[in-house]
Amino acid sequence: MGSDPSVTVLYAQVCDGKPRMTIDEEGYLRAEGWPGAGGKVFLGDVGQAALRALGPHDPPRFTKQPGYDEQKWELVSRANELSLTITSRAYWGFGLFATSFLNRIEITGPLGLRARCVHDLVASLGRNPWEASRLRQFERASECDSSQHKEAWESLISRAREDMAEEVNHLEDALRRLRGLDQSAEGVLDAADNALQEARAALADRNAPAVERALGRAASAIIEADPSTEVRETERLAQRHSAAPNTQKQDDVDAEHLLDEVPFVDLSEEE
Repeated sequence: MGSDPSVTVLYAQVCDGKPRMTIDEEGYLRAEGWPGAGGKVFLGDVGQAALRALGPHDPPRFTKQPGYDEQKWELVSRANELSLTITSRAYWGFGLFATSFLNRIEITGPLGLRARCVHDLVASLGRNPWEASRLRQFERASECDSSQHKEAWESLISRAREDMAEEVNHLEDALRRLRGLDQSAEGVLDAADNALQEARAALADRNAPAVERALGRAASAIIEADPSTEVRETERLAQRHSAAPNTQKQDDVDAEHLLDEVPFVDLSEEE
């Protein structure tokens, strides 16, 4: 369990078996009510959060479909450089309760992307997935103690937060370098500063999508204010051109003399 240069393996406590979904004839996960779907499956809160954290991804496909127990399964999915495998199985209580289950989560791909996926999973879930319903049974099933589980999860969450904080710091440095270079750009830089403050607040709330949106706004404003990009100068020229009156008068062309020069040939009497 934990992370190495290419793969991360984590264990998570399931607390809710829903949503209940279906499996199509090719083994892909589908929404309940999908036309022609056959088997039923309880995806669970952890599985749903993991797929959401993966971002836009291929349709999840079951490598082990549920049988009588609709919460026992294994599925795989992929999103660009990341590959995700989730295995759901009971570890206490004979699988009679939703909390009887744990999910083994295996993510392969670049460490930074894996860390971001785990960060978003925990944020979406809204709780600590390493906190077990039955601690001793959970440790026995995963072959790791609770401190190892906590360290594995939190190290990746910290890595993702550090990466996002580094992006904020980078843009703040760029903002400071631009201060005082152009007084007309101070308003744009103030907007960038506000966006960076919003990014830090969102980072404290573990709201990675909000961090990205705020960083995008800040980056756009910094690019606009940077004289080396000439964005603002281009916009000023465009505005000046559109606002300039049309001083050129179009002279009317007198074409009557051209018609006089065209010879008229009467062909009505020719046979």
